[in-house]
Amino acid sequence: MPLTLAAPVHSELLIKKSRFIGCVQPVANRAAAQVVVAELWKQHPGATHVCWALLAGGQSAAVDDGEPSGTAGRPMLEVLRHQDLEGVLATVVRYYGGIQLGAGGLVRAYTDAVAQALREADKVAIVRQMLLRCAVPYALEGMLRREIESVGAKLLDVAHGDTVELAFAMPETGAEQLLERLNESGQGRIVWLQP
Repeated sequence: MPLTLAAPVHSELLIKKSRFIGCVQPVANRAAAQVVVAELWKQHPGATHVCWALLAGGQSAAVDDGEPSGTAGRPMLEVLRHQDLEGVLATVVRYYGGIQLGAGGLVRAYTDAVAQALREADKVAIVRQMLLRCAVPYALEGMLRREIESVGAKLLDVAHGDTVELAFAMPETGAEQLLERLNESGQGRIVWLQP
């Protein structure tokens, strides 16, 4: 089951006078990630590199930002993939210390900066949600609300007219059982609408 992060977590490494400031954080997509990276450049105008890796919404990215190809972004991305993360951005801001680290040293530094932050991160499971909408007679509104609440679904909208229209979201895993139960309890009087 894919995981995401509850909140941003930072790390900092000092390797041969170079400073590596790592961060892992939840993001929705590439556009949001690029906003974060642009903000990092504003916060660290003296930095030599701002390298980043992204896994979000089926999109991935590995950006070396001037480091030798494959020594920063790709290793950071592999750390995210290894931990089965989704909707996560890893960034590392590097201040060059004047001593060359070599390709292997750079790979280790960027990998360690991300891995160290992930060790402290609170990982949460991503639960896919299903959106459901239905129309019921007023007599069934109470029963439907109790059923929705009993499975931990989130009531999103209620509209009262000739019938009561309800929209709610719930984990996909329990949706089929709830629909069967509601259809049986409602005796055919629940009309399912397009979400």
